[in-house]
Amino acid sequence: MMGPPLLPGDSIDTVKLKLGEPTATYSAGPEQLLEYATGPMGQSTWMAHIGADGRLVLLEQVLTGEKFATIQVGTATHEDVLRTIGRPAEKSYLPLRDFEVWSYRYKEAGVWNSMMHVHFDRAGVVRMMQNGPDPMYEERRFFR
Repeated sequence: MMGPPLLPGDSIDTVKLKLGEPTATYSAGPEQLLEYATGPMGQSTWMAHIGADGRLVLLEQVLTGEKFATIQVGTATHEDVLRTIGRPAEKSYLPLRDFEVWSYRYKEAGVWNSMMHVHFDRAGVVRMMQNGPDPMYEERRFFR
C-alpha cells in the first residue's frame, strides 16, 4: 500500500481516494468490508473495515496464517471465506472428492512463497484447508 497512511476514523471517501475502487465489497453485520486484492499473482489482500458511521475502523492484510486459522472447517461457507480473506487467486475442482478449491497466494510467516487451498463441498461448506509451496515460485528441474 503506497501513499499516505490511512487512519482509523478516515471517511470511506478518503479510503477510496487513497486506495482506489475496491476489488469487491462485502457486508459484515453493521460493517462494510472493502477488499483490495492484488491477485491473481499478488500475495496480499487488504480489507478495509468501514463502520456503520462510514468511517474506517481497521485496515488489515488478510492473507496471513493467523487469518486463515480463523476459518472454521465444517461450518464456514463461501461467503464467510470471502468476508474473511477475500477472493481467491485461483479456483479449481477436484472430481475425486467433489471439492471446489479456492487457492490464495501468500507469504507464510512473512517469508515463504506459499498457497493456501480452501476445499468446499457441494453445499459450499469448508471441508479442508491445506497449504504448501506456491508452484509459481518453485524451481523448475528437468531430467535428461
